Amino acid sequence: MGPVKVLADGPAVEILADAGYQGLGAQTGGRVVTPPHRKFAKNPPEWYEGMHERQRKAHSSRRIWVEHGIGHLKN
Repeated sequence: MGPVKVLADGPAVEILADAGYQGLGAQTGGRVVTPPHRKFAKNPPEWYEGMHERQRKAHSSRRIWVEHGIGHLKN
């Protein structure tokens, strides 16, 4: 059973994931939250760079607790 099926049938939770799960958010109805995807590979507008950085840092600030928990379990 894949993660999309598990999340579709399970409780309504929000999962903070890393960029490796980028497409899973759309497949699970927004239950998986990933860092924002860069839409501009080259020469992004200045306003976009600032917005992207704020969104990325906000996601990272929430996700650090997940990373610390995982690290604690591994030690």
